[in-house]
Amino acid sequence: MSQDARREPAPSAKPPQRGGRALAPGIAGLRSRRDFVALSRARRCATASMTVQGRDRGDGSAAVRVGFTCSRKVGGAVVRNRAKRRLREVARRMLPDHGRGGWDYALIGRADATAGLPFSRLEQDLVRALARIHEEP
Repeated sequence: MSQDARREPAPSAKPPQRGGRALAPGIAGLRSRRDFVALSRARRCATASMTVQGRDRGDGSAAVRVGFTCSRKVGGAVVRNRAKRRLREVARRMLPDHGRGGWDYALIGRADATAGLPFSRLEQDLVRALARIHEEP
């Protein structure tokens, strides 16, 4: 077998998806800087365990998109990755019921809180933050 034949993907392999990966049905991940910058100017709500930013895209889509970020203030790489894994899981569980279609959300980890608080507290904080973001101004 030639080297070129080994490098080609198998015919049954799926083509790579464009955009963010899906967290749950109807929920996609945000990846582009442009989306995060747009969210930085959106509505926000800070809780003890995270900060949540949200904005209505206004495109009529039913999809919910969510992105995650943790700065170095949260901790070293191991702590930041743990915090982001916990944020991804809480978003996967809570956004189908409490998020709105056509909205983008950013979940931002907080130092000494996101990685260490009980998971039930993360769920409560996300639900409370989403309710405040969706309130009419």
